[in-house]
Amino acid sequence: MLSIIIASHGKFADGIKQSAEMIFGQQENVSSVTFMPDEGPDDLIKKYNDALESFGSDASVLFLVDLWGGSPFNAASRIVAEHTDHMALLTGLNLPMLIEAYASRSMSLDEIVPHLEETAKDGVKHLELVEDQGDDLL
Repeated sequence: MLSIIIASHGKFADGIKQSAEMIFGQQENVSSVTFMPDEGPDDLIKKYNDALESFGSDASVLFLVDLWGGSPFNAASRIVAEHTDHMALLTGLNLPMLIEAYASRSMSLDEIVPHLEETAKDGVKHLELVEDQGDDLL
């Protein structure tokens, strides 16, 4: 089963993990990593390594990170670059993506990454109300 690291600036990773658990239930081999204002890249690397150690050395790991180019992404990309055979990194973390990751943990990394990209994009929608039907839609 795929192991997952959820990473973000601030406590977003903890919050989205909690939200996903409310919907999908508690998950094994999922770790949230937060990057706080008083921390640096070395702190992130240590947190990532602690999470990876808890999964075991042979685990396939998917990093779900909030923002391309931010410190959580940069630190994770350094780790993934050394382990491309069993690790992948995806940014743009949102709740539909995380829930679908939980539901798709039996997929390989090569299968799940494009699948989650589509899920994340499909999770962005807008509500368009027609004026004379507005009350009926709510």
